Order: sequence, then C-alpha cells, then structure tokens
Amino acid sequence: MVIPLLLITVGFVLLIKGADYLVNGASSLAKRYNVSDIAIGLTVVAMGTSAPELVVNLISGSGGHNDVVFGNIIGSNIFNTYLILGISSVIYPLTVQKNALWKEVPYSLVATVVLFILVNDQLIFGAEQNEASVLDGIILLIMFLGFLYYVFQNMKRTGDTGGDMDEIEMHSTLKTTLMIIFGLAGLTFGGQMIVDNSIIIAHHFGWSEKLIGLTILAAGTSLPELATTAVAAFHKKSDLAVGNIVGSNIFNILLVLGATAVFHAPLSFDIDLNIDLYIVMIGSFMLFLFMFTLQKYKLDRAEGLLYLIGFGCYITFLYFNRM
Repeated sequence: MVIPLLLITVGFVLLIKGADYLVNGASSLAKRYNVSDIAIGLTVVAMGTSAPELVVNLISGSGGHNDVVFGNIIGSNIFNTYLILGISSVIYPLTVQKNALWKEVPYSLVATVVLFILVNDQLIFGAEQNEASVLDGIILLIMFLGFLYYVFQNMKRTGDTGGDMDEIEMHSTLKTTLMIIFGLAGLTFGGQMIVDNSIIIAHHFGWSEKLIGLTILAAGTSLPELATTAVAAFHKKSDLAVGNIVGSNIFNILLVLGATAVFHAPLSFDIDLNIDLYIVMIGSFMLFLFMFTLQKYKLDRAEGLLYLIGFGCYITFLYFNRM
C-alpha cells in the first residue's frame, strides 16, 4: 500500500499545483484581453479552489464511482465548515458581514437542502431508486448561475473585487499558454492518480468508496481552502476567510455536483450519506446561530473550538460506523 499512498500524495501535489497554474495563467490571459478584475475574481479565481473537487468528481463519475462523487463533495463541505472554519477562528476570531450572514450563509444551507431533496427520490417522490439525474444537475447549475449573478451585482454595488485582484501579473503569451497547458495537465493526471489509487486502497482494506470520498479525497481536495482560509485568518482578513468557505461550499454543491450530474447522470445515491448531509446542514445552521451568541456577527475562538470538537466526533463516527 506504500506505492498507492505515494501516488495519491503525488496526485494531490499535481492537482493543487495544476489548479494554481491554471488560475494564474487564465488570470493573466484575461488581464491581457482587458477582462475586468471583478469578472476574473468571480470566474477564474473563485472557481480555482473548487477545481480539485470538480476534476476528481468528473473522473470518478466517468468511472461509475458514484459513492466517491457524493462522498467527496459532502466530505469536503464538512471539512470546510467544521475543520477549516474551526482552525481559522481559533487562530483569529472571524467577523462576518451582515450581507453574508443573511444571504450567503442561508443560500449555502438552501443548496444543501435542495441537494437532499433531489437525490432522495425514494423518500421525497416515491421513486424506485435514489439518483441525481441530468435534470437535477441542470437545477443545481441554474442555482449556481443565480448565485454568481447575485455576487456580481453585490460587487458592483460595493466595488469589492473579492481579493487583491490588482496584483494579478500579466505574463508573456508563451508563459501564459504553458501555465494553462501544465495546469490542465496537472489537474487531469493528478485527479486520475488520486481516484485510481484511492479505489485500490479502498478495495485492499475492504473500505467503502464513500468512506474514501468522505475522508482521503475530501481532505485532499480541501487543501486549497485550508491554505487560503488559514492565511486569511492569520492576516486578520475575516471576510476573505469566511467568504472563501461559504463560497466554496456553494460552488461544490451547485457547480461541481451539478456539472458531474449533467455529464455522467444518472448518479446513484447511497441513502447512508443522508447522515453526512445532515451534518453539513447542521454546520451551516451553527454558523448562522453563532452570529448571535457571545460577540455578535463574529465567530469566536470558543465557537471555533465547538466546530473542532464536532469534527472530532464526526471522524470518530466514521471510524466506528463506516470502516
């Protein structure tokens, strides 16, 4: 099992570096053709941290590994909310803007609830099996476009580009092209290595594919969010830290799962994953609730610690019930 583990590690390096190269190259290309900073931030940069999940899911979906598809996204959102927000708020208490509290955080919860309804066909609609259809994927993508439109309108009103977009470097045409090519290659080969070797490990130890998706793949594809959010918290950029996580959770469900369903439907859904979806919903609701406890509109260290305790309980649950 040493070689598959080594190949998974190499795959994650390729995946994350590939996303980084693609974002930088595409941002440079957009800048060269006078695309606005807001448009770059909303598309290329914002989707960059979701690229690992998107690639892993598209590859998993093409191979029929549906448990990996759902496990990766649900697990990533659990890691994002409980572990990354927990760590970041312990580093530095995170202030949340009222706009994000009343619109973006609830939208993240709504997206999870909609996903729950769409994939629980037996429970909700009395169907013969649970699956994500092409229509379900289209619904999620329409919701994603609606969210994108909202963010764009909000940025136009506030003048906020969502980051240090003025610092985008415009490279030569050759360098930009090479960065995009190597970025796409890194994402493709890295994603394939991760999926293939994760399946090998799952079969070797008798683990289910959904467990691999909820743990190894979820943790690995959440590394960009962890790095971005922890650094933002360390530099006391609360809005960036919280916005990155909430936005990533929305992107994961609406864009990544939506696109995967459209390209590889039907995706069969294991009802056991409903427990994990409940945990995602609870995490989103906790974030909303925490804004009215202790210091208002702030995720304090004590609340971050509660997230970390919740994450520890979840991992313990996985160990005793899914292995």
